[in-house]
Amino acid sequence: MGGDKKRRSRSKERHDIKDWDRDRIRERERKRSRSRSKDRSHKRHRSRSRDKYESSNRYDKHDTKYDKHSKSDRNDRDRKDDRKKDEKDPKSRQKSPTPVDEDSKNTLKKEQTATNAKKEPLSLEELLAKKKAEEAAKSKPVFLTKEQRAAEAIKRREEEIAQKRKQQEDEKKLIQNIQTCRIEEQRKEEREFRRPRDRELKEEEKQKDKDKEREQDAIKERYLGLVKKKRRVRRLNDRKFVFDWDAGEDTSTDYNNIYKERHQVQFFGRGNLAGIDIKAQKRDQSKFYGELLEKRRTEAEKAQEKVRLKKVKRKEEKQLWDDRHWSEKENTEMTERDWRIFREDYNITIKGGKIPEPIRNWKESGIQKELLEIIDKVGYKDPTPIQRQAIPIGMQNRDIIGVAETGSGKTLAFLIPLLSWIQSLPKIERNEDADQGPYAIIMAPTRELAQQIEEETVKFGQPLGIRTVVVVGGLSREEQGFRLRMGCEIVIATPGRLIDVLENRYLVLNQCTYIVLDEADRMIDLGFEPDVQKILEHMPVTNLKPDTEEAEDSQVLLANYNSKKKYRQTVMFTATMPPAVERLARTYLRRPAVVYIGSIGKPVERVEQIVHIMGENDKRRKLIEYLSKGVDPPIIIFVNQKKGADVLAKGLEKLGYNACTLHGGKGQEQREYALASLKSGSKDILVATDVAGRGIDIKDVSMVINYDMAKTIEDYTHRIGRTGRAGKAGIAVSFCTNDDSALFYDLKQMLLSSPVSNCPPELMNHSECQMKPNQPKRRRDEMIFA
Repeated sequence: MGGDKKRRSRSKERHDIKDWDRDRIRERERKRSRSRSKDRSHKRHRSRSRDKYESSNRYDKHDTKYDKHSKSDRNDRDRKDDRKKDEKDPKSRQKSPTPVDEDSKNTLKKEQTATNAKKEPLSLEELLAKKKAEEAAKSKPVFLTKEQRAAEAIKRREEEIAQKRKQQEDEKKLIQNIQTCRIEEQRKEEREFRRPRDRELKEEEKQKDKDKEREQDAIKERYLGLVKKKRRVRRLNDRKFVFDWDAGEDTSTDYNNIYKERHQVQFFGRGNLAGIDIKAQKRDQSKFYGELLEKRRTEAEKAQEKVRLKKVKRKEEKQLWDDRHWSEKENTEMTERDWRIFREDYNITIKGGKIPEPIRNWKESGIQKELLEIIDKVGYKDPTPIQRQAIPIGMQNRDIIGVAETGSGKTLAFLIPLLSWIQSLPKIERNEDADQGPYAIIMAPTRELAQQIEEETVKFGQPLGIRTVVVVGGLSREEQGFRLRMGCEIVIATPGRLIDVLENRYLVLNQCTYIVLDEADRMIDLGFEPDVQKILEHMPVTNLKPDTEEAEDSQVLLANYNSKKKYRQTVMFTATMPPAVERLARTYLRRPAVVYIGSIGKPVERVEQIVHIMGENDKRRKLIEYLSKGVDPPIIIFVNQKKGADVLAKGLEKLGYNACTLHGGKGQEQREYALASLKSGSKDILVATDVAGRGIDIKDVSMVINYDMAKTIEDYTHRIGRTGRAGKAGIAVSFCTNDDSALFYDLKQMLLSSPVSNCPPELMNHSECQMKPNQPKRRRDEMIFA
């Protein structure tokens, strides 16, 4: 009976076993029951089998969780039974192994086959079937029982209550913190208030103590004679008679507070002693004298005073009217002071005599109506600072040197005076003299910049019937020559191909009177100075301006402005002014008006400059780190070598970035395709050399990365000028190595002058940044070898 009870308890404990492990545990129990059946009676065997059958039925009925503790207890009991059995019959333990029946063998075989089957990979059909079965199981709705829904509702309610309690505790803590802070502040204020008061009280007490001591000393001296003064001994060099007052001889000082602070009877009224208001007395007095004078005045004097007061009032009103801001005035009301404030507002600096006033808006510019309509159609609402000052100078046929940062609208500043002059000429004469060559030549250092100027010129010139031809390398010379023979008013060219066209007689410059040198400093850097001089020698000499004051006189210049044989006008636009550009300007320009916008060579203040000093091997890792942050395209990456550009672009494409290249080794069609794809958005990254560093205008360039640092600070200025254009912000990142140390001093100064950039400590403390390069060494920096 005891064994039956144990077995029943075991069968009850088996209710919590998991489904997936139930069959295996059932087999183990079957083995153990069969091994024990040999030593027990037939009745117990029958009862055990019945219990086992009942327990198996219970397994099928109930579906509960597996209880680890019941299983461990059962295993311990089985081990104890086996140990007792072994102690009773040790021989049987040694000799006879436990019998294994056929059912157990079959189960083992099944397990082995299952494990082997698991090791084999599933076929594609089995995977698809399995996936479909999972999707079907997921798609079927799951219905919860009433008990499960009640349990979930209780759980949600408990979570809400816990969250509310936590929120209340946080609010209590916050209120307690605020109260403690207020109490501390009040205590602090009380302490601060008490300190000076306590100090004053202590000083008053000290003073009272001193006064008491002095009073007691005076009483003792008067009545007791305790203090004996030493007799003064006169020295030989002392004066015999001393008439100066000695403070010690004054007996009127009282140390007693009663006599020290005597009470005064004071009558206060209207805030003054004894009710006397001095201000009121003065007012009454002035009123009395005013009435007296008014009685004595004649009618003529009164009328004269009225006229005088009217004049003073009118003068004050006029002064207030003249002090208005220039934006509130008409163009005719502007004074010299207003124009000076206007130039300061737009950071315009001018040099040269008799320079005309800048234009405030397009309507007041005096430009022809057709041009204004095109400007409005294109969407240029307000002129840029360089356009405000350069356009009126160009309309007067003056030579100009324009120095402005990249992206400031220099192209339109020289195009509008040129188009305005060509439009003023009769169209019949233009068609008849087509074989005499163009009226204007615009020279640019790179093909891309020339094509960009052509786009802007066609945008404004085509509606006016003004023809434009581009003469650049990389395209067919014969085709360009054919277009030139057809006739045109404006030629946009690079210096090398223009000389080639002139020498092969595809082009003559018999009536060319307008020359533009765009990015003149870059042309000279690229070695085009002899070519530019050679082109200027092909120009007609008969229409040269006199190098006198007449070159500054607007009346003399405008006299022949609307004629075909006007004075030659040379316009130079640049971002920096190296000595070679100044030399060229002195040679070919006549009394030019110089216009500075901002400071020379200053980078755009909206561009945030970031500099990293690193080794050559760390550049690629840092570049990928920046690109992986998710920068908005387009991005321009500058390198110094053509081969390096191709290698870097291929590496970026392998990493999954959409990149293209632009350098001098590419054909013209490839270069045009690279720029067009970047502008259209089909490419995100442009890897380029300094060919793309000047004048190229790509909208919304978010970041410029100098993978290889520029050779000069001017090139660096132009590179970072590709971003932050048209009033937008940008980022310029530069990777510097110790080989670029010659630029560190200028780079540091540029970073310090920028309001949105920070100079890194490794650049700030670098040895090359402490002194300007090419400066004589200080004595302490010299090394002396003994």
